[in-house]
Amino acid sequence: MHKFIFTLTSILIAATSFTQEVKSFTIEDAKVYALENHLIVKNANNDIEIARKKIIETRGLGFPQVNINGNFNHFINLPITVLDAKFLNPMAADGETISFEAGTKYNSSGSIEVGQILFDGSYIVGLQVASFFTEFQETLSNQSKEDVVFSVIQTYGLVAIAKENKSFMDSLVATTTELVKQQQHLLELGLILQEDMDQFSYSLIDAKNAQLNASLQYENTLNMLKLAMGYPIKGLINVSNSTNELMTKEALKTGDIKSNITFMILEGQVKLSELNVKNNKLSNLPSLNAFFSQAYNAFRGEFNFFTDERWYPQTVWGLQLNIPVFSGLSRHARTSQSKIKLLSDQNSLVLMEQNLQFQEIQSQNNYKATLSKTALQSQNMALAKTIYSNALIRVNIGKVNSINVTQKHTQYMTAQAQYIGSLVELFQAKLVLDKLYNNILPNQ
Repeated sequence: MHKFIFTLTSILIAATSFTQEVKSFTIEDAKVYALENHLIVKNANNDIEIARKKIIETRGLGFPQVNINGNFNHFINLPITVLDAKFLNPMAADGETISFEAGTKYNSSGSIEVGQILFDGSYIVGLQVASFFTEFQETLSNQSKEDVVFSVIQTYGLVAIAKENKSFMDSLVATTTELVKQQQHLLELGLILQEDMDQFSYSLIDAKNAQLNASLQYENTLNMLKLAMGYPIKGLINVSNSTNELMTKEALKTGDIKSNITFMILEGQVKLSELNVKNNKLSNLPSLNAFFSQAYNAFRGEFNFFTDERWYPQTVWGLQLNIPVFSGLSRHARTSQSKIKLLSDQNSLVLMEQNLQFQEIQSQNNYKATLSKTALQSQNMALAKTIYSNALIRVNIGKVNSINVTQKHTQYMTAQAQYIGSLVELFQAKLVLDKLYNNILPNQ
């Protein structure tokens, strides 16, 4: 019974695994998927939309502002008015007062008010800031998108390298397993010593251990890629580009560091600081606003506002001029602060340009060095493979001993590890150059 349950469970698990599709991604597919699905990118797009709405909000301040107001009062106790008695009775004694209730128990009013900016320097600058801020926000959002795509490219490369390493280890284990089988047959015939057999078995165990590590590394990098893409962690994916395909596209040999996104952000910050100085200067100019109000008031001794009783109209329009005269030097201080902030931002931009120039030289040198190193490691691995293959041939005809073969096996694995390490370094060096020249995002 237990055996039946175990078998049924195994079948169900296998059926479930087969129904889950393994989705294959090229590196371009992975970029597009991340830009469409990663939550960081979605938040960046939301920030752009907020900036666009901010333009509408700021522009709307320059249109007529219309408000409708309503008011209702119920006086539980009417206000008491106190007057000098002589106001009504000239014969009254000095100091004598009279008091009486004034007003009505109920009153209500309704009005419509319209305001319009005729001139305001801060509003003019506000429109310029809102318009530029949308462009600035797009640059900020591109930086978030670049970080996401950078992570995708970096992780995709690691997956491709880990996949190649896993394939190498699988092949090595298969070759070593076949060797051990052949030597086991020779041992049984008494043609080799047990010590030689132990050496071959040691090589097989060493290869299997490296195979397990390669498989684990491959699975871990796949999960890292899912996280970088914003792909469901429990989903199954595969990378379709090989390391050779990823390295086919050369890194840019030259480029304009001023296209670097960080540099463009600092340029935008300088522009915002310039507009802030302009705003503080224009705030010293007069502002002029127009207004219009149409109101109706009703006064009742009883609650009969909906009857045909009189409502008293009141209409007024006018202009409001505000001329800044003296603010205790606060406006001057604000303008001075904004000018100092502008100087600091300009200095930061110059420092960033110098830093990027240094990074450019360093990154170009690093790329050239890793390119040469990878070529050498590739030759070294090919040579180690040839040496190991020759050792396998010679051991079969009895011309080398087991220790010699084991040494060549270890040498071959070491060469592979060094080659994989150089691939990682080269891919990273190329990616750093692409980011420096703003060549990370698709269609750049």
